[in-house]
Amino acid sequence: MSKPRIGYIGLGTMGGAMCEHLLTAGYDVAVWGRSRERSAGALEAGARWAETPAVLASASDIVALCVSNDAAVGEVVFGANGIAEADGDGKLLIDHSSIHPATTQAWAADLRDRNGMTWLDAPVSGGPGSAARGELIVMAGGTTSDFNRASSVIGAYAKQITHMGPVGSGQATKVCNQLIIGAEICAIAEALNFARKFGMNAAALPDALKGGWADSTVLQDHGRRMAAADYSDPADASMMMKDMNIASDMGRRTGTPMPVTEVATALYRLAIEQGHMDGGQITPMRLYASHPL
Repeated sequence: MSKPRIGYIGLGTMGGAMCEHLLTAGYDVAVWGRSRERSAGALEAGARWAETPAVLASASDIVALCVSNDAAVGEVVFGANGIAEADGDGKLLIDHSSIHPATTQAWAADLRDRNGMTWLDAPVSGGPGSAARGELIVMAGGTTSDFNRASSVIGAYAKQITHMGPVGSGQATKVCNQLIIGAEICAIAEALNFARKFGMNAAALPDALKGGWADSTVLQDHGRRMAAADYSDPADASMMMKDMNIASDMGRRTGTPMPVTEVATALYRLAIEQGHMDGGQITPMRLYASHPL
């Protein structure tokens, strides 16, 4: 049985690595991006260029997206020359972006009504390192048949793929993922600040807790960067703020009390506001390191 033709949109740090894994696995891949220069790596690795998202969708059996936010997904799918303008009958869209679950549900229904294309929301976890190694964690929402159809494709860059339920369930699972991570980052920063104030070797905390119940990938990654005053990724705060806002909204929509999420969201907001006031780029970890609350 021949492999499906893949269209890929969103060749940033994560998407670029995912696309290259597809090419290595022998898939016929077409790509589109706002800047052809940013697609150079995929094109050099054997991908074909499509002039518009609509052209890409027309030439593909499955289209995968990995873009920054709701607005970017909406533009690529429903904007001028977007995916919705192609004949989508029998085709599948896999959205690896992290967007609002309710938006996903509405857009999936709209796309199906417009051109017959079905939607599998499949946000990822693991970060750039896991993307580069082909070891992402993927949580998916959609029909069982769409999930089964997509699994072998996603398996080119993921080590774990879980079907969580109907459309929107993948994004809702990502909400759970992000609210846990967001709260944990705040707790780790608070612990490090306490350790520093007490006079302990705060930088050794990730080593001291490694292997115990408090250990986690978040502690070993973010904790070490906080302790080293490494603020090299200013996107941390803004991206997490987006995700925490989605979590808070889903709590309100479902009538779910989320007091921890609300507190963490307020702390991220304060970190971003402090960064703007200082004229710099500040992450929640930096705020905690210098301004205990």
